[in-house]
Amino acid sequence: MTDSKELKLGAVVITQGTRPVELKALLDSVAAQRGPVVEVAVVANGAPLPELPDGVRGVAVPENLGIPGGRNVGIEAFGPDGREVDVVLFLDDDGLLPLEDTAEKLREAFAADPKLGIVSFRIVDEEGLSQRRHVPRLRASDPMRSSRVTTFLGGASAVRSQVFATAGQLPDVFFYGHEETDLAWRALDAGWEIEYRSDVVLRHPRTLPSRHATYNHNIARNRVWLARRNLPALLVPVYLGVWLLLTLARRPSGEALRAWLGGFAAGWRQPAGPRRPIRWSTVWRMTKLGRPPVI
Repeated sequence: MTDSKELKLGAVVITQGTRPVELKALLDSVAAQRGPVVEVAVVANGAPLPELPDGVRGVAVPENLGIPGGRNVGIEAFGPDGREVDVVLFLDDDGLLPLEDTAEKLREAFAADPKLGIVSFRIVDEEGLSQRRHVPRLRASDPMRSSRVTTFLGGASAVRSQVFATAGQLPDVFFYGHEETDLAWRALDAGWEIEYRSDVVLRHPRTLPSRHATYNHNIARNRVWLARRNLPALLVPVYLGVWLLLTLARRPSGEALRAWLGGFAAGWRQPAGPRRPIRWSTVWRMTKLGRPPVI
């Protein structure tokens, strides 16, 4: 077993420069972590690079590459596929690590299990509450229960850098929505484990995903892309049919439904990127974990 203190952690934070106070608080909380220093790379995603503390790497990209594209730039700030560090943390720029032992817990978790590829944090709001949608499993009523899962939360996660070398990085074409699940399915297919850890916490303001103007369009388009890229052919219509019915059952507003249906159609018209269907053994493994890739 690897000595946990030998594991190097790097954190990627993407920002558009609109939350300087929150960004500073986040960076301070990372610097306050006990144990070896956590290296940090801040990616200014289509915005000027903000003033950063000494030792923090800064990368400015001239246009907004979206969430997965920006995070991929951050990964590369630690060398090809992030190989200069052992584990890459993805942290939202308006998040905060409220506990000083978060880095220690992550080092211990990855050192103890060489097949652990991804850790999804528990997200809490200002009142210490976790939204159901932030627990990455179907049985999400108890956010305090840790478990193996089949996906993770992108802005509150840690990924072993070897995962990028074996499963690839985030799909930058997605721009926003389902990019974590795309990586998660590929990581599972490569033999890695994903774990939701309730004791690893990120504090984040309570928000609605629909605050993003293109939310409904991107969520539908990217779900089609997710299936086209990763699922065995027999499961593609099943998975997308289930989500079409679920969306209709939720009775979205007319505007939201039109955006969703437009995105769904775009997902079929537009190229989804390389197709590498996961193995049926991975489908069975996901089923045993409680979430078969049909929902």
